[in-house]
Amino acid sequence: MIESIKIFEDSLSAYWNDFVASVPKIILAILLIVIGFLLANVISRLFKKTILLRTQDPLMINFLSKTVKLGVLISVIMLALNVAGLGGVAAGMLTAAGASAVIIGFAFKDVGENFISGIILSFNRPFDVNDTVMVDTIFGKITSLEFRYTKLKTFDGRDVYIPNSDIIKKAVYNYTEDGFFRLDFMVGIDYEDDIDFAKKVILEAVRASEGVIENTEHESFVVVDSLGVSTVNLKVLFWTETKEYRKRASEVKSSVVRNVKQVIMENGLNMPADITEIKLYGSQTSIPVTVDYMDKKENS
Repeated sequence: MIESIKIFEDSLSAYWNDFVASVPKIILAILLIVIGFLLANVISRLFKKTILLRTQDPLMINFLSKTVKLGVLISVIMLALNVAGLGGVAAGMLTAAGASAVIIGFAFKDVGENFISGIILSFNRPFDVNDTVMVDTIFGKITSLEFRYTKLKTFDGRDVYIPNSDIIKKAVYNYTEDGFFRLDFMVGIDYEDDIDFAKKVILEAVRASEGVIENTEHESFVVVDSLGVSTVNLKVLFWTETKEYRKRASEVKSSVVRNVKQVIMENGLNMPADITEIKLYGSQTSIPVTVDYMDKKENS
């Protein structure tokens, strides 16, 4: 019994001496980690400034700077473990990470897929910050690109986080990549009106509207789209140059519609209302109509 106690005391004493001897190393390791966190922030900022000299792409700069910061932090933590005499722990962590990569890969397949997709998107993607895009059925402006998701703000104020893998796999419609956007609307004229004359005056009004552009690649035109019940429906198509898809494009369209309405009225053209046809069947010879009349005095 006494011998067992003696062995226990010797073991405890040895562990204590080892711990006391390791305290300076542990303190140094903690200092290294603290300095490493500060250094990671500094390196990340310097990296941002360096990349800014080569590109003005905020999505790529943000993504790559975060990647560099994460790499520095991992390196510093491994170095600190070695300094603290825990090199075996560091090696074990790397070995365990490698051995469990397959298992973790299956368990967190979506996370890894989104991360790799984020790397691909940082170098080759179909949009920039503030571009108006539609991914699947989600429509809005791009605000940021993160490791796992792309953040998009819809025009009704909602923030949507789309997995990067979805951006890679699904069709992305970019409405403002080149700064040009085509708008259109329908206008109905009377069957008795001269169609060619109507197209001419409408086109002149469109081209004279503020915000409408006209060149060899972006042409305004008017075509007969369909024959309605009471109108010949003309489709008016025109281009505007804007990155502000919703507000600016809507303002230009509003101006064009107003000018077209005015020119139609000034040139004696008509925009008739829809005609409703009522048919009588069987033995019906008339339509019973009752009109309720209320005296103004009673109404007041």
